[in-house]
Amino acid sequence: EVELQTDGNRSGHLQNGELVFDPEINEEVVRIIAAQLAEIGDQFDKEIKARVVNDLVQHFLNENLSGEEITRRMSEAVEGLARAIPSDMEQEKATLVLAMVLTKKIVNTMPSLLHRVFSTTVNYISQQLHNYIVRMVSVVRQ
Repeated sequence: EVELQTDGNRSGHLQNGELVFDPEINEEVVRIIAAQLAEIGDQFDKEIKARVVNDLVQHFLNENLSGEEITRRMSEAVEGLARAIPSDMEQEKATLVLAMVLTKKIVNTMPSLLHRVFSTTVNYISQQLHNYIVRMVSVVRQ
C-alpha cells in the first residue's frame, strides 16, 4: 500500500526484499499535494496558540485517560481551530493539516510523547478523515 510521507515522498512495500511502488501513482501529483499541504501547515503553525498545545500535552501526559478520550480531546482541539479557518478552504483539508501541525507542535514541546501522539493522530485521521484521504488518493491515481 502506498502512503504519502510527510516529506512529500511516497512509500511502497517490500516484495521479495525489494521496495515496490504503485505504478498508478503519479509521483509529481503526490509531490504537488504534499507541497500544498506543507504550505498550508506553515500558515496554520503560526496561528496555533501555545495554550492549545500545552492543554493537549497535559491530556497526553495524563496516563488515566484512555486512548478514546485522548482522541476525543484531539478532535475537539482540531475542530475548534478549524472553525477559525477561512471558509474558502476545504474544511477536510484544513482539518487534516491542523491535526498534523498539532501533532508536530505537541511532539516538539514534549518529545517523549511521540508514540502516543502519533498513534492518536493516526487514529483520529482514520476515524474522521478516511473518506477524504480515499478521495485524495483516487485523484492522484487518475
